[in-house]
Order: sequence, then structure tokens, then C-alpha cells
Amino acid sequence: MATQLLMPKATAVWLVDNTGLSFDQIANFCKLHPLEVKAIADGESAQGIKGLDPVITGQLSREEIAKAEKDPNHKLKLLEPKVRVPETKRKGPRYTPLSKRQDRPNAILWLVRNHPELKDAQISRLIGTTKSTIEQIRNRSHWNSANLQPMDPVTLGLCSQIDLDLEVERASRGRPVTPETGDTLLPASATENMDYRDRPSEDEQELDADKVFAKLSSLKGTRNEDEDEE
Repeated sequence: MATQLLMPKATAVWLVDNTGLSFDQIANFCKLHPLEVKAIADGESAQGIKGLDPVITGQLSREEIAKAEKDPNHKLKLLEPKVRVPETKRKGPRYTPLSKRQDRPNAILWLVRNHPELKDAQISRLIGTTKSTIEQIRNRSHWNSANLQPMDPVTLGLCSQIDLDLEVERASRGRPVTPETGDTLLPASATENMDYRDRPSEDEQELDADKVFAKLSSLKGTRNEDEDEE
């Protein structure tokens, strides 16, 4: 766990303004160059930076400051923090337990077959393997290719479903969208030369009013004759 000074330059500003410490002592405590501390004292640097009291933040005691003021050779020491902040871990390849490392080739084979859109770097990030191993499995040049069986890395516990879905989504963003297949309208170039011989002409489609009324009249006369005979 790292013990680091909070806001070194702001702390240096406060120490210059409120203590009788030497430039070397302040520079050593704040991890600055003595000339930079001198520039702060001369007003040439850190203009507009508000000083931060290290006593209030619990990083330095007044007794330690008084001791250093009396002894120019004394180096200020940080107080032990009340709360330990863990160091940020550096991102690297995913760690895979020894008991599961033998399953990685099977997981690689599963990813290559079921998600060909994934890049080697994504597969390596998911299950903690090397690009050379992925390439060997793709080319079937792996020493154990004959015995490999595709197995879901999520089921094997090599990665989570969320991580897998995230990588698949990232890989699919740049892929062209495949057009949907199905019945569509024919283009005009394909329909403009269609044969219309079987369709009735426009004259045939229009109704002749005289013929219609004549037919209705004949039907009405036939009906009257039937009524007279009765």
C-alpha cells in the first residue's frame, strides 16, 4: 500500500507561507526541485494555487514541523495514514488459475467457431491467452488440435457472460449490416415491359350507362308481365 502526499504543490505553497522550513526540506517532503520551491516563494510559480495544510489533512504533525525548523538537516516524515488506500493495480493479461489453463484451447476453439468476428486481442483479453496460441488453433497447427473440443468459456469459468457479450458487441460495431432477405417490390425496369394482353382494355372497363339502363328496363318489363299473368 502506497503512502503518498496529497497535492504536493499546494502543500508546498502552505509550507512556504506558514513555516520556517528551508527550501530543501520542503522540496524533499513534497517531491519537488528546490528551485521550484524557491520559485513558489518568489511568486514566480504556483500562482493561483491555494495552500493545503498538511496538518489538517493528517499527513504532518506540528511537532514534526517544529523539529524540522530547529534542525535544517531534519527530513520531514509523513504520518501513518488512518485509512489505507490500496495501490491501483496495473492492467494486464487476465489471470487464469492453473486448474483451468488446460481448458483454454477448448475455449479458444469455441470462440473462433461461434464468434468469428472477435479479434485475437479480444480473445486474449477474455481468457488470458497469447495471440500465437490463438493463431495455432485457427490454423489447426496446435500440438493438441486432434483432441480439442469447443467449450463455452463462460461455462468453463474463464470469463463472465457480461464480458463476452461486451466484446462481441464491440466487434460487431464496425461490421456492415447484412440486408434482410424476403419479398420486395420489383424495380420499374423489370415491370415496364410486362405483357398486358390479358388485361381488359380501358374501354371495356368503363361502364356503358345506356346498356345498363336498357338492361334494367327489360328486367322491369319482364317482372310486370309475370305479375299480370298471375
